[in-house]
Amino acid sequence: MEQKVKLKKVFGDVFFEAERVHGGDIVKARWFGAQSVETVMEGGYKFLEMMADRPYAKLLNSNKEVVGSWDMALGWAQNEWTPKMKEGGLRFLAQVVPSSIYASMTIESLVQKIDGEFEIRTFKEEADAEAWLLSIED
Repeated sequence: MEQKVKLKKVFGDVFFEAERVHGGDIVKARWFGAQSVETVMEGGYKFLEMMADRPYAKLLNSNKEVVGSWDMALGWAQNEWTPKMKEGGLRFLAQVVPSSIYASMTIESLVQKIDGEFEIRTFKEEADAEAWLLSIED
């Protein structure tokens, strides 16, 4: 079971990292830079691999360092990723929104599309998102 993973673009830039924290009960992920359909799907499939390895109910998904929109991947995130994550056991999703207006609008759109599948809250800071997830007793 991988505790920490990093995914890189062709030229070596890290675009995604994820790790299990707090005894593995929470997966904390960070996305970096501009995203494409391919990078969103690669990161999404990594979440699913980690879920298959050891289910987790809480995900802290930080887009704080994302630049630009990735709305071209919203359909995949809504129709493929969300049902598989829910089936795997995800129940709580803390989204950290970026300062980029376009990336923020994409996150807002995703939250509207998948609201009701998980308990979702958005935050400006990772520390607040993590505190919320830690306050939840499963």
